[in-house]
Amino acid sequence: MSLGTGETGLASWYGPDFHGRRTSSGEIYDMYQLTAAHRELPLGTWIMVTNLNTGRSLELRVNDRGPFVPDRILDVSYAAGRLLGMIAPGVVPVRVVVTRLAPGDGPEPAGLSVRYTGQVGSLASEPQARSLEQSLAGSFPDVEVVRRVVGGDAYFRVRVGNFARRPEALALAERLAARGLSVVIMERDR
Repeated sequence: MSLGTGETGLASWYGPDFHGRRTSSGEIYDMYQLTAAHRELPLGTWIMVTNLNTGRSLELRVNDRGPFVPDRILDVSYAAGRLLGMIAPGVVPVRVVVTRLAPGDGPEPAGLSVRYTGQVGSLASEPQARSLEQSLAGSFPDVEVVRRVVGGDAYFRVRVGNFARRPEALALAERLAARGLSVVIMERDR
């Protein structure tokens, strides 16, 4: 799949049995992070996953291989499954759209510095995104809603912070997690 293209099929979630084990990307699997396993997409690719039964959407990073069940196209982490409404049914129909390609293996271009932010949501509803933005704005720095169009559909990413160093972003993520929010630390769009 290329940027903006997608596929539809069945997805499941995986959790405690794999928590703490090494993923195909070499990371340690954390069932509380917003990640996914796909058979073919390059590790590090970002995807928008929509539960077709509920309409809930969430942006996830592919960091593992799977699923290893023939009729499924995707496994998501426990945290992603919870937010997508997949825990009780276990297997649901989903649409998967590539939102960002895996980072290249080359060096960072000269003159560009990396900045980090914490993404706390990627929502199909702008009013919901704005409501989340307002609930965080008084307590956290640099809260913004960024609109992205993927596969013809608009998504509204709620991001918090603008940090020069990843450890600063991780400290913010801990504060957000204490409020019950799932956070993905990422490089800011340039």
